[in-house]
Amino acid sequence: MVGLVDDIRAALRSRADPARAAGQQAYMKSAMPFLGVRVPDARQVARRAAAETTDATTLRRAARRLWDEANFREERYAAMALLALRPVAGDPALFEDVEHMVRTGAWWDVTDELAHRLAELHECHSAQTATLARTWARDDDMWIRRISILSQLGRGAHVETAVLTDTITPNIDDREFFVRKAIGWALREYARIDPEWVRTFASEHPLSPLSRREALKHL
Repeated sequence: MVGLVDDIRAALRSRADPARAAGQQAYMKSAMPFLGVRVPDARQVARRAAAETTDATTLRRAARRLWDEANFREERYAAMALLALRPVAGDPALFEDVEHMVRTGAWWDVTDELAHRLAELHECHSAQTATLARTWARDDDMWIRRISILSQLGRGAHVETAVLTDTITPNIDDREFFVRKAIGWALREYARIDPEWVRTFASEHPLSPLSRREALKHL
């Protein structure tokens, strides 16, 4: 695990671009500095370094170490990429990792990436993930609430509308931009599958103007 972490750190530093780094940090409004590595490249570094690693526990521990000891934001992007690898995807042990990263990362790039890990868990462990999403929808942490709303991103026709409803409705009156945006995004994506369901939901619930606009954007 230590060797994997060191390899990822070294590979990221070898790709550093100080000229890009300042712009990335400003765009993300990040207190943590950047190396100047593009996000897709940071993910590729993680995948290549872990290509020979098939043990889920090793990958999860490496991800947590990269995350907790990160000096640069790309190390956190690489950590999240490790959790997307096949040996780990759908592992219920990820609940703990996702929660830790969302609470300590506390920004939209973290929640939006890790929402896909919860979507995979919805597929593999439906009841457990649905219960967690419903609980998180009422959490004090705005970013935990956001990821609960976005937790079915990419599921297409497999989206459970009862879970979608139960994660959105406790947050309809929330005034936080990132929560309102998440509501609109989740509904807009499902509108591609069942536009009538989304129209009905929007007509029956007092969505904020932002959430409503996003939800009905392509309808």
